[in-house]
Amino acid sequence: MANKMRVVAKLAGDVTTVKALVKHPMDTGQVKDKKTGELIPAHFIQEVTCEHNGKVVLSALWGVAISKDPYLSFRFKGAKAGDKFTLSWVDNKGQHESAETVIE
Repeated sequence: MANKMRVVAKLAGDVTTVKALVKHPMDTGQVKDKKTGELIPAHFIQEVTCEHNGKVVLSALWGVAISKDPYLSFRFKGAKAGDKFTLSWVDNKGQHESAETVIE
């Protein structure tokens, strides 16, 4: 799967706001293919990890209840402009991706 994540991290005062859009089908395994009538196999992100300068600031376990192309937004304290921020995920098929940005 090609890297299709967009991650932005902006500092305002002492709080960093992270906004991320992840391209992923997030298939539940309960929907039928319209052409074949067969169930589309489950394919969903299981774990999301967000790191600030190598330290985990958010770890989340996801499942089939998360929508296609999920959007994630959260805030944390302790960052400075120019620090490194990384978001990575692993899905139920073992596929994984990560995206790195600099906090603005």
